[in-house]
Order: sequence, then C-alpha cells, then structure tokens
Amino acid sequence: MSSQTWRTRLRRDRSLLLMTVPAVVLLVVFNYVPLSGLLTAFQDYDPLVGVWQSDWVGFDQFRQLFGDPLFWEALRNTLYLSFVQLVLFFPVPIALALLLNSVLSERIRNFVQSVVYLPHFFSWVLAITIFQQMLGGAGVLNQFLRGHDLGAWDLMTNPGTFALLVTSQAVWKEAGWSIIVFLAALAAINTDMYEAAAVDGAGRWRRMWHITLPGLRGVIVLMLVLRLGNALTVGFEQFLIQRDAVGHDAADVLDTFSFYYGIATGNYSYGAAAGLFKSVISLLLIWGANRLAHAFGEDGLYRR
Repeated sequence: MSSQTWRTRLRRDRSLLLMTVPAVVLLVVFNYVPLSGLLTAFQDYDPLVGVWQSDWVGFDQFRQLFGDPLFWEALRNTLYLSFVQLVLFFPVPIALALLLNSVLSERIRNFVQSVVYLPHFFSWVLAITIFQQMLGGAGVLNQFLRGHDLGAWDLMTNPGTFALLVTSQAVWKEAGWSIIVFLAALAAINTDMYEAAAVDGAGRWRRMWHITLPGLRGVIVLMLVLRLGNALTVGFEQFLIQRDAVGHDAADVLDTFSFYYGIATGNYSYGAAAGLFKSVISLLLIWGANRLAHAFGEDGLYRR
C-alpha cells in the first residue's frame, strides 16, 4: 500500500520534481561537495599532493589560530561591525516597507520601490566608487566644505567612522531589496481588520501598533534569525576593496583574515581553519536565535 502510494505521488509530482533537479544539482555541486575541503583545516595541506596525501596535523592549525592576535582583532571587528549593522541596518527595510505601504498611489509606490532596490544590482566596486565620489577627499562633500572655508572631512579613509560608513553603504545598496519580503507580509494582512479598527476609532498609529506590527512579527523574527546566522559574514568584497584605505586594524574581518593570512600566503589550512571556526559559530548563533524565537512563540527558521 505504501509502495503504491509512493508511486502514485511520484507519478503525480514528476513534473515538479524534474523542475527541481537543476536546483538540487547546483546545491550539491556548489554547497555540499566543497564541504570536503574542510578536511584541510586539520592538515598541513599541500596543493601539489592533494587532500588525501597531505600530512594530518590534528588541531595544530586551530592552536596557532587561537594564539594569533590578528585573528582575535579580526573577530572583534567582525562582532562589532555585525552589531552595528544589526542595530542600524535591520530596522530600515521594515520602516521602508511600512512607509511604502502607507502610500495610497500605487504608481508612486511602485516607482519608489523600483528606485530604492535598484542599487542591489550594482556591484560593490560601483557602490563604493559612488560613495568615494560623494564622500572622498575630492568628493562632492569636501568640495562644498572647502568652497565655504569649512575645511575637509574624508570619511572614506577614517578608521573611526568606518563602521558607520560600511553600514550606510549596506543600507543604500541592500535595504530596498530587503523590503520585498516585508511588503509581501504586509499584503497578507487582512484589510478587514484595518477597516474594523478604523470604525472603532483607532488612528493610524494604533492600527500600525496593534495590527501591522503583530502581522509582521513572524517574518521579522524569521529574518532576524537568518540575519544572526549570517552575522559573521559582513561583506567580503566590501571590506576587501576598502581595507587598504582605512587599514587592517579597522577593516579586517574573519573573511578577509582567511584570505590575506590563508589563501594569499599559500597557507590554505590556516585559512580553512579560520573559515571552519566562523561556520561553527554561525551555526551556534542561528541555533540559539531559533531557540529564542521558539521561546517567544514563533516558528523561527524551523519548528521543534
């Protein structure tokens, strides 16, 4: 009976299953097959002899990693920048979605949405170039300041404001794209609830507080869980491009540390150890965030 049911479902869903085959193949080839490279974190990897012929060194790479002050500096920068982006960047797409949802004209709403998520398609090279032209030493801001005898302020090379700079770049580039999820969640809220609340005398702010935000709570928690799970990945290309301008003390994060002190120097095992450490911590963060979501009564990323 169960075999017959399995065959019936397979015959019924064969078209959908065939459509998923390319995605599954890409997932396996580019996400799961490269996991075998994690073995190099426990080796003195030599690319000339390959993974299976390289000498095993156990946890020696991790002992060296945890004794490296540059690693702890990169970890500290990563956590600090992740915290700043979580506080300053995460609420922006929610606020933009609420603002766009309040616009009555659909034409204006679609135009604004198209404009704000267009930068998502720009490369980081182009995005940082635009910021350089605006805020750099010879940028528009400094030309204005010099023209009014107000001195100059080069934000692009100031380590003290680097966290705010990269966060503002991330907001400009990605916030518009992120609002798509929240706009979809807003569209799923029953409009009858707004009409009933308006009849009862609830103003715009009360309707937002008691209807809109509770309707978004599940999506907000889910996005927060995903954000925390990806917290240690703060943007490799963005930091790689700007590292020389502000110095490694401010711009080195775990990803750039793995590149500069692992791949670039030929010490592949050392870079793999740093990457594996980041992956384990990210897994713990997403597990903890999901448990916290369950504690608040939300499904989170997966159910218990």
